[in-house]
Amino acid sequence: MASNGGIRIPSRLPLLLTHEGVLLPGSTMRINVDTPRNMQLVKSRLLKGTSLKSTIIGVIPNTRDPEHETEDLPTLHSIGTAGLAVQVVGSNWPKPHYTLLITGLCRFRLAKLLKDRPFPVSEVEQLDKLEQYTSSDAADADAAEADGELGELSQRFYQAAVQLVGMLDMSVPVVAKLRRLLDSLPRETLPDVLAAMIRTSNQEKLQVLDAVGLEERFKKTLPLLTRQIEGLKLLQKTRKPRLDDDKKVLTVRRGGVFPGRQFSLEEEGEEEEGDDMALLERKVKMANMSEPALRVCLKELKRLKKMPQSMPEYALTRNYLELMVELPWGKSTTDCLDIRAARVLLDSDHYAMEKLKRRVLEYLAVRQLKRALKGPILCFVGPPGVGKTSVGRSIARTLGREFHRIALGGVCDQSDIRGHRRTYVGSMPGRIINGLKTVGVNNPVFLLDEVDKLGKSLQGDPAAALLEVLDPEQNHSFTDHYLNVAFDLSQVLFIATANTTATIPPALLDRMEVLQVPGYTQEEKVEIAHRHLIPHQLEQHGLTPQQLQIPQDTTLEIIIRYTREAGVRSLERKFGAICRAVAVKVAEGHKAAKPEAPPPEPPQAHSESEAPELEGQREESLGGSADLALPPEMPIVLDRHALKDILGPPLFEMEVSERLTLPGVAIGLAWTPLGGEIMFVEASRMEGEGQLTLTGQLGDVMKESAQLAISWLRSNAKLYQLTNLSGGADPLEGTDIHLHFPAGAVTKDGPSAGVTMVTCLASLFSGRLVRSDVAMTGEITLRGLVLPVGGIKDKVLAAHRAGLKRVILPKRNEKDLEEIPLHVRAELDFVLAGSLDEVLNAAFDGGFPTTQEPFVHPQITSKL
Repeated sequence: MASNGGIRIPSRLPLLLTHEGVLLPGSTMRINVDTPRNMQLVKSRLLKGTSLKSTIIGVIPNTRDPEHETEDLPTLHSIGTAGLAVQVVGSNWPKPHYTLLITGLCRFRLAKLLKDRPFPVSEVEQLDKLEQYTSSDAADADAAEADGELGELSQRFYQAAVQLVGMLDMSVPVVAKLRRLLDSLPRETLPDVLAAMIRTSNQEKLQVLDAVGLEERFKKTLPLLTRQIEGLKLLQKTRKPRLDDDKKVLTVRRGGVFPGRQFSLEEEGEEEEGDDMALLERKVKMANMSEPALRVCLKELKRLKKMPQSMPEYALTRNYLELMVELPWGKSTTDCLDIRAARVLLDSDHYAMEKLKRRVLEYLAVRQLKRALKGPILCFVGPPGVGKTSVGRSIARTLGREFHRIALGGVCDQSDIRGHRRTYVGSMPGRIINGLKTVGVNNPVFLLDEVDKLGKSLQGDPAAALLEVLDPEQNHSFTDHYLNVAFDLSQVLFIATANTTATIPPALLDRMEVLQVPGYTQEEKVEIAHRHLIPHQLEQHGLTPQQLQIPQDTTLEIIIRYTREAGVRSLERKFGAICRAVAVKVAEGHKAAKPEAPPPEPPQAHSESEAPELEGQREESLGGSADLALPPEMPIVLDRHALKDILGPPLFEMEVSERLTLPGVAIGLAWTPLGGEIMFVEASRMEGEGQLTLTGQLGDVMKESAQLAISWLRSNAKLYQLTNLSGGADPLEGTDIHLHFPAGAVTKDGPSAGVTMVTCLASLFSGRLVRSDVAMTGEITLRGLVLPVGGIKDKVLAAHRAGLKRVILPKRNEKDLEEIPLHVRAELDFVLAGSLDEVLNAAFDGGFPTTQEPFVHPQITSKL
């Protein structure tokens, strides 16, 4: 563009009064228009004008506060800037206003105000012609001397401008453009351009605007430029050492360069921001990231440096980089591989659980032989309260690793596992990455609690998202949606817990090593109570063993008559109730032992009516005052009578023998997520049409088992001498059968109740009682075979807890007896049955009699 001397503006200009700053020639400025005069100027001149001439207006600085704007025209500044309106934007919020983007062209002086309504219009005199310098043959010596002084001043100003731009960050595009323009712009335009760029007040810019002469303008602007340079030098000296590639100390707010652009330096917060950026870059390079992650972080950091802090994406990018720095890319703990010490620690923390302890010791042994071993994926399956979570914590202590628990119960969003993508508002990493950030190492023990209770919703399936996490062949490159880079999870020891495997998807179950954690026997519960539960409750309630003692007989009484569970949670709550009751007695004793005043001397004589009261007072004062030389405080020993006073009447009575006093009742064994349970099966018959009624919320499989039992008994009725109410050979002829499973509010299903139904119905049809100490389980076929079932250990332990003596199991479940503790096997009589004949003979006293000749089908007889 040519110098301003070539610009010709109209002689009459509409005037725009601005209080937001001073527009200098060669710079661009956004002006907010909301006063009535300025609004009318925009509507009448800028929005309706069609020629270039109509978009040129005069911009006059207004020193009056816009909040105190009146209808009278304020005193106008004599010097203004002719500007070209290159953009007009309107808005109605929060009130109607316009925003103008105006480029300064040249200075003018107000000559005569023509009108002030609806907006001011004035005749103007262009001042650029005063700035033109041309050499002529008639120039005198004084003019030549003045031109020499101006040239020297111009050169000094140009050198200072080059020095200032050289101190800025040349990687910023707008700074590089300014450096190129310094060589191409005319020297007389530099004061206006640099005054608009550097940090100056409106009053100082107004002085530059009033400097009509070029020499005066150089003299006004050069001190401002020198002050800016000195400030930058001081900032560089006081700044901490930076990285070699971070030598530039300031950033430039994007505005523009002549024509139509303006630069602004923001010194406030620059030093702190620069230090934070350098510190963040050092952390990124020292985080020991993988190569792909490092490339992504450096790219994001480069974007962050060019991004204003006011942008919403600035905070998102910064949070992302800080998370990447905090992740333990290369931090890990050293495993404690002393197997003997690990065995001692596991035995001290947990009683029983031999299978789990053996698996941990195997892992330690293999780690000794091979250091680079991927972490196993273990899944502890068992009823609540057996110590699955606490075992995971003990494993972490044994290995010397950090421990982190992730509760998955009720989780129905895959983003909880994989995280949210950063394009969403409020995005965050998943629980896996967040857990690694919390523990600070890349080889912790992660406990995925209640993995069998994952949900599914429109937000995805978290169980499917866990497939990558729990796959040893894939988790070395786990990609969280928030990070969007791979993270190595192969060194993490994952331990999942579940109550049942039935609700775990098969694909997820296939990736885990399932370890069954069955319930405890009564003897194991007694040991656990006296090793762990009672000392813990005494400590929690401020008691000591010298104040409360619970014998093992009392503990066994609590286990049998007050709790009937696979774990020990209810047992621990009972101990807590006992400790609270004893704490009340102990606190009352302390209060009585510390009276506020010494007791008065007892009178010498009392009436007979007062004697019992004095004796009670004397008993309440025992155990406290040293002056009375009382005997030492004795511990409270809990017996059966005290147990009943504290816990109330027993919750579970030995009702087995009472419920088997009539024919048609048998005891089955069932498996539940809470452990094994005994299950009573009751049957009755009445005159009818041969219908079978089933109650007790039975599933389809149990209904089919009942039909199988009826069909088998009807086909073998003559062999076992089974009759109906009228003595006929068909048990269902003229007879209705009702089969009921108590606890009707609980849904029941499964094939293992088949043998129990056959025994119950055989007792009903024969009129004989089933032994009251027998429980059974097994699936049946139509030909009378007994098939194997699952959950044998839990079922046997349930029979043992109920005090039963004989257990009938399928013959093919004999291998499962190895998992049952020896003392339990010694106290129970196991009958391994391969057919229903063997089941009936073991379930009834003296066996189940049959006729001498087996039943032969009539069709077979005709063939013979």
